[in-house]
Formats: sequence, C-alpha cells, structure tokens
Amino acid sequence: MLQSIIRLFVSALFLVITPAALASDVVPFEIGGQSVEPGTRSDFRITVPARGDEPEGFIPVTVLHGDEEGPVLAAVAGVHGFEFSSILAVDRLPDRIDPADLSGTIIFVRIANIPSFEYRTPHFNPVDRKNLNRSFPGSPDGTSTERIADLISREVVARADFLMDLHSGDAGEFLEPFVGVYGGPLATDFGLALEVAGGFGFPNLVRYKMNTQEQVDTRRSLNRQGVAAGIPTVLVELGENGSRSEEHAERVAAGVQNALSILGIWDKPLTNFPRAVRYFESSTAIRAEHSGIYYPVDLERRYVFEGDLIGIIRDYSGQEVQRLHSPIDGYALYGKRGPSMRVGDPVMTIGIPVDGF
Repeated sequence: MLQSIIRLFVSALFLVITPAALASDVVPFEIGGQSVEPGTRSDFRITVPARGDEPEGFIPVTVLHGDEEGPVLAAVAGVHGFEFSSILAVDRLPDRIDPADLSGTIIFVRIANIPSFEYRTPHFNPVDRKNLNRSFPGSPDGTSTERIADLISREVVARADFLMDLHSGDAGEFLEPFVGVYGGPLATDFGLALEVAGGFGFPNLVRYKMNTQEQVDTRRSLNRQGVAAGIPTVLVELGENGSRSEEHAERVAAGVQNALSILGIWDKPLTNFPRAVRYFESSTAIRAEHSGIYYPVDLERRYVFEGDLIGIIRDYSGQEVQRLHSPIDGYALYGKRGPSMRVGDPVMTIGIPVDGF
C-alpha cells in the first residue's frame, strides 16, 4: 500500500515539474565570453584588443535569448558609423522585445564600427583608414578594422542562422530604399531570405547572385561573410545624407520585427507592408577616374539610359577631366551628391532591372 502511494506521489510530482524541466532544456547562449540564460537579456561589450599603437576598442552587443529553442538572428548596424538610420533602429528594438516571448535568439550588434561612429567618418575607421565592409573575415593579428571584422565573424556571424546587414546612406550620398538578397549557387536559402526582405516593404529588391568563390572573397563585405558562413543573408539600405530621420529608423525597426515573425522567433502578427515595385539583378557602378570637384547633372533623376550624361568631374585647377555616362539602361540606387570626389569612388550605382525573381 505504501509503495502505491509513493508511486502516485512521484507521478504527480513529475507532472508538476515537467514544464520547468522542459524549459531548462534550453541551454545558455554563449557569445563573446558571456553566458546568456534562457528568457533573459544581456547588454555587454566585446573587447577589441589593443595592438601596437592602436588602442583597445569595443563592440556593443545586446542578446535576447528565448525560453524556447529556435533560430538565431544576427542584426548588425553601424558597419559604417555615419549611417544613422540603422543604428537608431537597433538602439530601440531590444526594449520592445521580451526575451521570454522568443523561440530562438537575437544578437543585436548596436554599432559595429565605434571609431567611425564617434569620429563621424563615412566608410572608414579613422584608426587605420580601412573600410570595415571590405575587411571580412578579418584577422585577430591585423589592424583595428581587421580585428573588429574578425570578432564579428567569429562571435556573431558564426553563431547565427540568419544575418541582416543594416545600412543607410552616409554624408554626401543619395540612396533609394532597397533590400539586397543573396542568391546563386553559393548562397543559402534564397527563398527564405527573399521572404524576409519582402517584409521590410521597401520599393526596391536587388538579387545578388553569388556564382563564384572569387565573388564572395574579393574585398569581402559583412553580407558576403554571411554567404561564406552558409546562412541566408539580406542587406538593408534606407536613408541618405547621414539622415537620422525618425521615419527611417521606424521603417527599419518594423522590418526587423516582421523578420522575427517570418523566422518563427517571435509570435507576433506581421505589420502591413507594401509589395516591392522594382526588381533588379545585381548592379553596376560608374567610377571616378580622377579626384576633384564633381558636378552631377540631375541628382533627383533615378531612371537612366545607356549613354546618358551623369555628371562631370573637374580637377583642382578647374579643368574638366571626366564625363561620366551611364553604361546601361537602369535605375540609380545610390551614389555621390558631390562636390568632393576621389579617384576610384563609385559615383553612381545602377540597378539592372528584371521583371521579378
């Protein structure tokens, strides 16, 4: 009789503790020397070690680790520190999300390139004058930019199942809102990446086909690091001229929130978003062959045709040194407003139109 009572008691106790036991099956999330418990948020800095004459730096990160198993999303802002829309979006997002509501994990890199942000330098890290978005996968023994790239590659991208590379137009740059989606034989799950891209509701979608390893490796960007890591990846671009527009920050934030629902990380309804109206198969850039003063023909024009005059560069004595013409029929996605121009700069990047994907 006593044994029967004990068995009933043990069975009842098992039923009571099963939900907690199941919750404990979710292990802590390890990143950057931190251990984030299930159902919690952690704000911390990944240290960028000093090397030689270069000072120690840091990468501010917020991790929201869910109570249930699920995918890991990495959303990285501030690879270029003068691109404020994405930085402001990521700054507000963690406060809107309860980690206890998540099935999975979110890694927010709040500002990848702190030196660029603090010194307000477009594109380049002022410590070593290198472009972080051409420096992946980086090196632990390299210069400041290469050490930042190495840490993001190893601690963030390598732990993610999906990567968002969040950008906007910096000072002196016009930009049309678009999302770039990585496809082709070397990319992973283009269909899922395209669904996430559509959730931003931007008017322009660009497919970048990764056909060769050389494409992935040459001056590798963060988004191509995602391709190299074998995870679906999108590039998000919204805002221009170093804008800190509230509207732009909110549109990026809303797109990230929709992505959480599409990926099954957050059980929230999708907000309404319009369908894309223009599709592009990659893009081509018109580059400056001379440094000097740039005079664009029409900064508001977006549809261009082969042979159209885009602008003129004059040298520092006032002599015309280059006339820039569109090499194709297409749509100007982003480019320089001038007047400053440096040899090799992409003056205008033109999307190559297609009917759809």
